[in-house]
Amino acid sequence: MKSCIVICMLSLFIFCTSESVPPQDHPDTTEWTNLFAEDLDNAVFPDTVWRFEEGILTASEDQVIWTDKMYDNFILDLEFKNSEGTNSGVIVYCSDRDNWIPNSVEIQIADDYNEPWTEAPKTWQCGAIFGHLPPQKRMVKKPGEWNHSTITCKDHFIYIMLNGEMVTELDMRLYTSAEKNPDGSEIPPWLSRPLAELETKGYIGLQGKHGDAPIYFRNLKIREIE
Repeated sequence: MKSCIVICMLSLFIFCTSESVPPQDHPDTTEWTNLFAEDLDNAVFPDTVWRFEEGILTASEDQVIWTDKMYDNFILDLEFKNSEGTNSGVIVYCSDRDNWIPNSVEIQIADDYNEPWTEAPKTWQCGAIFGHLPPQKRMVKKPGEWNHSTITCKDHFIYIMLNGEMVTELDMRLYTSAEKNPDGSEIPPWLSRPLAELETKGYIGLQGKHGDAPIYFRNLKIREIE
């Protein structure tokens, strides 16, 4: 019995030291794959809405850009820059791009320095799992400054690191209601499927420009994990 325990602990130690999930710091992505090609030939989006300019990806309308591939377990590393009033997000585990809002998980991006986001519910602020789980602390930078985010999706677990701090850790299996979160807070009615029922494999998307407030992305890198 003791030998089995020792072997199991040794196996866990080897796993944790060889493959840290989630990463304990923003990773070196030099050898990682670009999420989107520079010509966007591996992306799905309305014509002319999204474009790369000098390595920066931005949109002219409130339309999502999607990967043409579904992802299971992965680490997504990226930088984003808000404008005043920005409302955007990174969408993961999307099983239906035509009806994505109830069929995916959104990691919120927002300008928490300006209204209306300073007064919004905490689950609507930057680094939150939108509508479900607020970030543990505010780490987003002021509009015009680049932010660094590392998003780890492994089965039912989602981890969000923002500017060097782990701000959000989610276990989807705990969210069995479409009306109330585990802490008793209300879920927006348009999020009509419990997170516990969602697939843990899907398309990745980025939200576009809301109103007059654009969003900018760069250095979008992904690595699939076991």
